[in-house]
Amino acid sequence: MTQLSLAPALPWRARLGTSAIFFANGFGIGSWAADLPKVKAMLALSDAQLSLALFAMAAAAILSMPFAGVICGRLGGPSAALRYTSVCFGLVLCLPGLAASLPILTGVTFALGAFNGLMDVPMNAHATVVERKWGAAIMSSFHAAWSCGGLAGASLAGLLIAAGVPTPVLFAVAGAVVLAIVCASGPQLGAKEATTATGQAFVWPERRLIALCLVALLGMLMEGAMADWSAVYLNSVIKLAPALAAGGYAAYAFAMLFGRSFGDYAVRALGRTRIIMFGATLAAGGTLVAVVAPSPVGAVAGFCLVGLGLSNLVPTVFSASAAITSSPALGISMAATIGYAGFLLGPPLIGAVASFSGLRASFMLLIVALIAIVPLAAVSRKFGDERGAK
Repeated sequence: MTQLSLAPALPWRARLGTSAIFFANGFGIGSWAADLPKVKAMLALSDAQLSLALFAMAAAAILSMPFAGVICGRLGGPSAALRYTSVCFGLVLCLPGLAASLPILTGVTFALGAFNGLMDVPMNAHATVVERKWGAAIMSSFHAAWSCGGLAGASLAGLLIAAGVPTPVLFAVAGAVVLAIVCASGPQLGAKEATTATGQAFVWPERRLIALCLVALLGMLMEGAMADWSAVYLNSVIKLAPALAAGGYAAYAFAMLFGRSFGDYAVRALGRTRIIMFGATLAAGGTLVAVVAPSPVGAVAGFCLVGLGLSNLVPTVFSASAAITSSPALGISMAATIGYAGFLLGPPLIGAVASFSGLRASFMLLIVALIAIVPLAAVSRKFGDERGAK
């Protein structure tokens, strides 16, 4: 495990720099989600073929995440690791539009998933360092920045698609924006982090953390499904044009941003368990609306409810995991790793089910996953620290 401390550098600079990194990662994922229908059409891929490329992305991220902590130790802490992995993520994001076949696309998505995983873990680890230095719960604000980036990325992609911009240029623009942000933000993260690594890449979670890890897994499985399939769903099932279909993810991201803007206040007022249970229920209802809605307006409205319901689920799980374990850093790292496995496994799972039963049926499975979160949150409640830091 890794012990971290932030230098007494300006807290605002570190917070703004970290928020910008979250924004950049969200921008990249939002652009990727909005541009997926163009890639699918460019290569004439079926749902099953697209799911293969998405599975490669998931597998690479899951394989890379356990070693992200080792890389942080070797490079001098999460901020140092971020300066390298975020640049690599931006560079690889430029490449999917150049893929000429499914095998090449699969190789590109494998690289993209690997660097996304190597960026995600130090990004969240550094956020906890800044939060401890700040002295108050601010994790939701970082995830709000990620959502804001997702909204911006999807919106810009939709505008470029509507303008008839070629697919290779779409990804080049997305990668260039990410690179510009991470290069400007890197020096602001804070440079003096004391890092002590144990050399262990894999650690089993404590028993009291298992329920929360499962909540993270199911919640982020839904987030991953929305990221990679919302635009495809609106294009393939609801029959929206690709430019308008990109707006579905943008609406979802905007609703998530709105919810996260008030997340810290909501947790203090209602408690972590109620936030998780209510959010999962609202997201399940929104998914049901999107599945049964016969119109684009109904489907997009459903996606908005999903975004609002999921908005504070993951940040709340991260805070709760830090509070109920013997080591806050271990709690967050385990919940994050298992949760991001769900984020990255969700899309290929949806594609696999869709290849047999259609996208509507695969989205119905997501409702079951969201409903399962409610009893898991109830189990985790007995470990206390219900309302979080003030």
